[in-house]
Amino acid sequence: MKKEFDELKRLIDKQDKLLLEAKNLLEKKENEKRTSILRLIDLEINEIKRNFKDINTNIRKVVEGMSLGKGRQNQKKEIKKEIKDGEDLRKFKKELGINLSVLKEIYKQDRIKKERKTKKPSSYVKIANKLFLNISRELHNKKLFESLEKDLLKANINIMPTSYISVILFTTLISFFIALGIFLFFLFFGIGQAPEYIVILKEGYAKRAVGLLWILFLVPVITFISLYFYPSAEKKALEARINNELPFAAINMSAIAGSMLEPTKIFQIIVNTGEYEYIEKEFKKLLNLINVYGYDLVTALKITASNTASQKLSELFNGLATTISSGGNLREFFSRRADTLLFDYRIEREKHTKAAETFMDIYISVVIAAPMMLMLLLITIQISNLGLNITPLALSLLMVLGVSVVNILFLAFLHLKQPEGG
Repeated sequence: MKKEFDELKRLIDKQDKLLLEAKNLLEKKENEKRTSILRLIDLEINEIKRNFKDINTNIRKVVEGMSLGKGRQNQKKEIKKEIKDGEDLRKFKKELGINLSVLKEIYKQDRIKKERKTKKPSSYVKIANKLFLNISRELHNKKLFESLEKDLLKANINIMPTSYISVILFTTLISFFIALGIFLFFLFFGIGQAPEYIVILKEGYAKRAVGLLWILFLVPVITFISLYFYPSAEKKALEARINNELPFAAINMSAIAGSMLEPTKIFQIIVNTGEYEYIEKEFKKLLNLINVYGYDLVTALKITASNTASQKLSELFNGLATTISSGGNLREFFSRRADTLLFDYRIEREKHTKAAETFMDIYISVVIAAPMMLMLLLITIQISNLGLNITPLALSLLMVLGVSVVNILFLAFLHLKQPEGG
């Protein structure tokens, strides 16, 4: 009996601490103006509410397990009734000393309807698997695409490694036929001047075929290499996006860690906020390992750390696993890590600002000044009759085309170098 009463006392003490934490959060909510912080406070209060109900359920089980005598059945009913009344909003209100309207807002059930998105397999992937699945499995079993498999996992590309290998092979095969079409076109046709831009060639096929053979190899090779390294490029892009969200997520996690919630709930609250699009996916990986696969938090943190695209997030997970194992202060850990990440974030922003100034100087020199000087040079050569036979219209079209291509390449380069959210 003593064991049951000790457990009952422990649960009630835990409830008292939850009530005190809820009261502090409500006081903080009254003085807070920022919407993001208010949302976090509401999520913490909802977690406290769920924990409070779970403790009540455990108290009920402890009481029902007590071996009370027949003469004390009425006492047992009174205890159960008192515990049930402890869930009543009015008693909760009296202990917290808050308005009933505020308490009803806390206890209001948040029924969030989540739409289940059913992703149907792509027809393109289906065809690729039908043609190359057996070959893909053999290549995968020989571990010829081991690095590709890791990049797919870290880049959060939702496709099986064998299916992606099939897509690479199928797309490369298609690119070969496209290259064959280009080869045949330039074998029998040529590009002429107006009014006939396409000219039919009637001789010299063998010589032209030898000169055009590189097309049959170059296009499929470029296609294969591009698809092979695409997951790696996507992983790097995802790493940059995660690193831009991480300092602010760490600040919120530091605030949440100050409550009495278990560490797993910290990640659940961040996911529920919906403010961190890319970190949310990494946290869902972690929660799935715990809730679906049954791993403990420390093991799940280490596994997720090895499967994330961001090195900084990996260090955060590993550091958190060490802190939990050693019994360290989570709030202090997140606070120090948030300061470090925020400092790195500011340094990166300054680097991008300096780089943008350099790119502006390069753009003025290459895209504006260079074409003007080149056009003047070509006009001078044409006037001097040095053998350059270009009409003014062709010269203008050439310069416009050159400037357009350089602008497109420069914009693509800037887009790749631009930090996420910048």
